[in-house]
Amino acid sequence: MVPTGTADVLLRTEGRAGFLTLNRPRAINALTHAMVLAVDEALTAWEHDPDVTTVVIGGAGERGLCAGGDIRAIHDDARDGGSASAAFWRDEYRLNARIARYPKPYVALMDGIVMGGGVGLSAHGSVRVVTERSRVAMPETGIGFVPDVGGTYLLGRAPGELGTHLALTGAPVGAADAILTGLADHFVPSTELPSLVRDLTRLPADEAVARHSAAAPPGVLPAQRDWIDACYPAESVEDIVRRLLDSGVPAAKETATTLLTKSPTALKATLATLRRARTLATLEEVLDLEFRVSCGSLTGPDLV
Repeated sequence: MVPTGTADVLLRTEGRAGFLTLNRPRAINALTHAMVLAVDEALTAWEHDPDVTTVVIGGAGERGLCAGGDIRAIHDDARDGGSASAAFWRDEYRLNARIARYPKPYVALMDGIVMGGGVGLSAHGSVRVVTERSRVAMPETGIGFVPDVGGTYLLGRAPGELGTHLALTGAPVGAADAILTGLADHFVPSTELPSLVRDLTRLPADEAVARHSAAAPPGVLPAQRDWIDACYPAESVEDIVRRLLDSGVPAAKETATTLLTKSPTALKATLATLRRARTLATLEEVLDLEFRVSCGSLTGPDLV
């Protein structure tokens, strides 16, 4: 079977690689249900194609890989009962699990903005590349929602309480901090991406990436670990905010102010989901948990 792609998901093969390009640049390649299905179809075809040994996913335009799901469509659907959103999430989460288990190298070029559903399409891959332009985030609490697409699985396994901090605040991280928290593997300067893509057509993925990888510019999270790890183990969101305010650290107090602008329901649901995700053994179990939480959010008043 030769995958055909769509106007929003461009497909091509060159040499040993199959290339997926999300192609909604005006929307920072925000995901639709049709795009999820097109990506899944391509992965099926290339999994069984002996000529394709590596899959590469990237985004059209200069702004980023993918800004997440189509929030406007989800909001409108929630007012109509939410059945379309539930179907979208079911297929999207299955795709996330498939990417994590894909038998061939799956190279995600996480250049620019990578948020929400974009994290699901990239951070479960086997070879995750960030650049100096990368801004990786799970910003769902800002819209009255909960991190999904396996985000609580990934953040729940970040060092210390870094994942809790990122899940509750929705703060974006750069390349070094994405690598530190387990959302990415390799730093490649954005100017090297065209050469990396060429090498991926002729070399094994690990070898191609190694030729272009470098040390990432320093991140900000290491300097914040002390107060993050001290404040976020608190039992409740209210206690976390109290610890942040009482810490005496300006950055912690600013974080408390940020949390107070978000939906209390979304924050509480996020904290509970993240802590439950830490106890589950597999990504599939966490995705099942997130699916139940996501569907439940459709009936709440806080979804923007």
